[in-house]
Amino acid sequence: MNVLFEEDGAFRAGTVLADNNTSLQVELASGKRAKVKAASVLLRFAEPAAADLMERAASETEAMDADFLWEACADDEFAFADFARDYYGRAPSSVEAAAVLLRLHAAPIYFHRKGKGRFRKAPPEILQAALAGLEKKRVLALTIENMVEALKEGRLPAEFPPLLKQLLYKPDRNRPETKAFEAACAETGLSAPRLLEKCGALEGSHDYHLGRFLFEYFPHGTGFPDTPLAEEPAGLPLAKVAAFSIDDAHTTEIDDAFSVTPTDKGWRIGIHIAAPGLSVRPGDALATIARGRLSTVYMPGKKITMLPDAVVERFTLAAGRDCAAISLYLDVASDLSIRGHETLLERVPVVANLRHHDIEPLFNEETLATELPQFLFRDELKLLWELATVLEAGRGKASSNQNFSDFNFNVDWSTVTENGPGEITIEERRRGSPLDKLVSELMIVANATWGRTLADAGIPALYRAQTAGKVRMTTVAAPHEGLGVDCYAWSSSPLRRYVDLTNQWQLIAFLREEAPPFPANSAELMAAMRDFELTYAAYAEFQRGMERYWCLRWLLQERPDCVIADVLRESLVRLEHIPLVLRVHSLPALDRGVRVRLEIEKIDLLEAEARARYVETLALPAEMAKNDAAVSALEEDTPRE
Repeated sequence: MNVLFEEDGAFRAGTVLADNNTSLQVELASGKRAKVKAASVLLRFAEPAAADLMERAASETEAMDADFLWEACADDEFAFADFARDYYGRAPSSVEAAAVLLRLHAAPIYFHRKGKGRFRKAPPEILQAALAGLEKKRVLALTIENMVEALKEGRLPAEFPPLLKQLLYKPDRNRPETKAFEAACAETGLSAPRLLEKCGALEGSHDYHLGRFLFEYFPHGTGFPDTPLAEEPAGLPLAKVAAFSIDDAHTTEIDDAFSVTPTDKGWRIGIHIAAPGLSVRPGDALATIARGRLSTVYMPGKKITMLPDAVVERFTLAAGRDCAAISLYLDVASDLSIRGHETLLERVPVVANLRHHDIEPLFNEETLATELPQFLFRDELKLLWELATVLEAGRGKASSNQNFSDFNFNVDWSTVTENGPGEITIEERRRGSPLDKLVSELMIVANATWGRTLADAGIPALYRAQTAGKVRMTTVAAPHEGLGVDCYAWSSSPLRRYVDLTNQWQLIAFLREEAPPFPANSAELMAAMRDFELTYAAYAEFQRGMERYWCLRWLLQERPDCVIADVLRESLVRLEHIPLVLRVHSLPALDRGVRVRLEIEKIDLLEAEARARYVETLALPAEMAKNDAAVSALEEDTPRE
């Protein structure tokens, strides 16, 4: 005797070895023995052999049409064996009965299961809905298949153009376009941007990287809504100074300027900070814009300002204008000691915007050590540098590390190269020049002084603090160990950072003896601090990523045969003259600081990666220090900007 039974949702057939009424010992076709409950047995049969039943029944079901079966069966619940008798018009064979069971079981939208071997036909309206759903799935599967084939052939499906950014940066895996796109990527072995590039749908590598950032942080675009232009503050006294700023050539948001006025006992040094906070007030439309952006976004060749251009133009400390400013005046004695300070709201005459590239050839360590040539504000700059040197010594901390370099990226967008729009030049500046020290020390004085002023007045502000090497934002005045000051409130860049604008509002309220916009324990101030930290870090990471991209563009543009690099650690090197760090797998085990020559083998702009090959070791750090001539010779072989 053989039996057909159900086990774990599947049908099996076997030969009965022992029948114990409530259970049976059954040997399956595989030779495995199993204990089967009698209630699980659906059919008992003598022939064919158990091993043949399922195969023959499956063949029999091929001629059975589900629609016909649904029409033929009654509306009431039924057993498969009874329906098999009606279907064949006679007592069915074991194969025929099993075939009906398999067909009913395989058509769940037509027949709903009501128990072991029992079914009921689906109501007409439910069946039609289920069939419509099946047809929709069939059409969808065909559509996805067609999209996959088009992508593999390098054609962009018509459904894709509105979804390109979403597909690249934040794919919705419930969409058929995403399923097709990911399937095509898997079948072609191409990354998402590479596949779109193959289909001609990627505008360029630069726009791909920029687009990822804009998609996340500027989903509605970088433009500004129409807002009333902030009015220039009225009633401010005019300062009797001649102020000048010091910035690089591309700076348009000029936040700070300086002045030097001789006095009977020394000098009155003015540190003048642009004051948009006098007109842009908390809660108004412009303040809301600044709160949303939190900072200007910088990248080579472009920037996304925190405030609209018209507002920046109105409050930037441009030469030839009397500009609204918050001025910190330092009373400096002839021995360069600070005897007092005063903060004023006023209009400051700005007479010059000095630029680094014009001043540094005239004002540097060499000219200071010999004799400064004649140039505009020569004596004032020398005095400010001498004061900065005293301030730096007083803090006990160096304002800049002169062993490192800063890099200026200049993109000429009028030139189109084979790698996309823009020709790149990268200029290296040694950090810690006299101009750098001058500006940084005076900014530290301003930020530390105003931070202490607000703390002593019990007015909350946003501070940068550093303890145990960890830098953080806080609303409580705390030491900044790295700078050597007891508190440090960012206040010197209100056109570029929301934190500085917030502190400026608090400082203005103090100077005017008004209630501060953000009182103690302000939830809004805490939220602004948290949002700024996260956003500012993300903006900085994006800037580093874009600088890496343009370093790779520079390598493609200049095509050096080899490049020189310094070893950082195992397999990591930093190229000379451009701020690019690469992983070189062929690099032998070398100490940090060893100089090596590399060959650039491949550059992938979409992945922002380069593959380099180790060529030779040039010199050890100690050897280089002993042999200046060798260093000069090596630098001559280094690619120049």
